[in-house]
Amino acid sequence: MMALGSWLGVGLALAAGVCGSAAVARGGGLEGVPRFDHVVVIVEENKEYDQIVGGVAAPNISRLAKAFGDATRFYGEVHPSEANYVALLGGDTFGIHDDDPFYCKPGSTDLACALVNVEPGYPDHTVHKPHLGDQLQGVGLTWKAYFEDLPEPGSLAYIASDPKLSDGTRKTALYASKHSGFVNFASVQHDPDRAQHLVGFDRLKVDLDNGALPNFALIVPNQCNEMHGLSGPGIPADCQSSNVAGLIARGDAEIGKLVGDLQATKEWRSKGNMAIVITFDEGSGGDRTGCCAVTPEAPSNYGGGHIPTIVITNHGAHALADPTPYNHYSLLRTIEDAFGIGEHLGHAAETDKGVRPMARLFGGG
Repeated sequence: MMALGSWLGVGLALAAGVCGSAAVARGGGLEGVPRFDHVVVIVEENKEYDQIVGGVAAPNISRLAKAFGDATRFYGEVHPSEANYVALLGGDTFGIHDDDPFYCKPGSTDLACALVNVEPGYPDHTVHKPHLGDQLQGVGLTWKAYFEDLPEPGSLAYIASDPKLSDGTRKTALYASKHSGFVNFASVQHDPDRAQHLVGFDRLKVDLDNGALPNFALIVPNQCNEMHGLSGPGIPADCQSSNVAGLIARGDAEIGKLVGDLQATKEWRSKGNMAIVITFDEGSGGDRTGCCAVTPEAPSNYGGGHIPTIVITNHGAHALADPTPYNHYSLLRTIEDAFGIGEHLGHAAETDKGVRPMARLFGGG
């Protein structure tokens, strides 16, 4: 793993490399995407579009989809979860197609690296490439990730359980780093300010109450509240993995609360542009449908199913259904555009392979 001093050098080089975009970032957006002051992405888990949008199972999300912007053909990159979060933040899955911890690599002997001797071409789960947070810092903007039940600010825990639920197994983990994305990047692991960037929901409340929302925020509820589910003794009925209806209802209620809290902020009421994006990591089964720079023959990038993605803006699109094919690479490109960052990471740059900015959903032309 790269030494801290080396990564500080990488960070400085990255900032220098994108400093030409700084003036643009302070002015307007790119590719028809308006300039945004705040973009918040909330990620839920493992549900297909048709399970969530337009029916009675998830009334809050369905209401928001109808009232604001509905990306009706949005797809994940792969199964299972972890690589989709990484793709959203780094523009690639970097060969990951399992949920092993971020510290796993070829030759790992940690028992949690369960597939190290099973998967051909097992990848290093620590990514030595830049991510969206690096880009934002390079143009003088701020970012923060809020994880429910994170043990402490900046934690590099693989899992963390509520003591009331723990039976000594990983299945009781409310927080799981496989649903972080940011901790997979070496620059985050070695960031001296990591505790300022990776925080819990207690900090989310403080920041919302005090008008301290960063320019970009990633919000990930715990595994009961993000529709993932758990199993084992003491798990609430609506968090049991087998209770799909209960999980959807619980996660939908959490979305309703989070969006309501975000819409009550001074940032939402300001003249500046703010977007709240509700998306999912992947579909519910083995569906490999996908779009936009996915490669069906690659086990780490073959398409992760048709998933809901809703874009809620304070000054932009209302009652819009956009049938353009999009995925997490498209969303990453759009966020970069919204902050005036013209250098797109990984597959987010591949317009020749169908990656497009979500301009209409963000209020652009």
